[in-house]
Amino acid sequence: MSRPGGRPTVVVLDYGSGNVHSAAKALEAAGAEVTVTRERQAVMDADGLLVPGVGAFRAVVEQLKAVRGDELIERRLAGGRPVLGICVGMQVMFEHGDERGTETDGLGEWPGEVTELDAPVLPHIGWNTVDAPEGSVLFAGLEDERFYFVHSYAAQGWTLETQPPFPAPRVTWAEHGTRFVAAVENGPLSATQFHPEKSGQAGIRLLANWVESLRS
Repeated sequence: MSRPGGRPTVVVLDYGSGNVHSAAKALEAAGAEVTVTRERQAVMDADGLLVPGVGAFRAVVEQLKAVRGDELIERRLAGGRPVLGICVGMQVMFEHGDERGTETDGLGEWPGEVTELDAPVLPHIGWNTVDAPEGSVLFAGLEDERFYFVHSYAAQGWTLETQPPFPAPRVTWAEHGTRFVAAVENGPLSATQFHPEKSGQAGIRLLANWVESLRS
């Protein structure tokens, strides 16, 4: 836990996915005190938990469950403790993923399915703008910035009803061939389809917005 006036503590969940160290460095630059671990007590005690994700939906789900990461995420959210998912770490928060006809159950924190983008060129690699909603915490001061995407799958045509006691979710959109979910802010659970740690200063500022929100 952070001390008054200290840096908020964030655990990057180390469950076998890639990009954990680049995510840790970006969080440190954003003002967090960072630990990369899967140790249960450290995960539960941290002010924030970041769930990275690289690769296939099914592989990430299996890796998470192998270290009981799904249980840790669920327990934190049940207690209103902030969690941030990145890329496939966002996708697995949905109920299902469908990759090349292979369906996999996700963690079920949000309804809906992650499917292949309907686009002339895949994967979607590179910088893209986003359409953030009014009042977004993650995108405060970043409404005109671009972020770095690397993916072929996403949640599309998705809506989420308010889940009391949390406020109405804020959904950020982007387009590549079709409109897809680029980020969600839903009570203690936030996530981005793009990679903040690969998005230069805009990504650091977005992470700083999340880290600062951990103080409240």
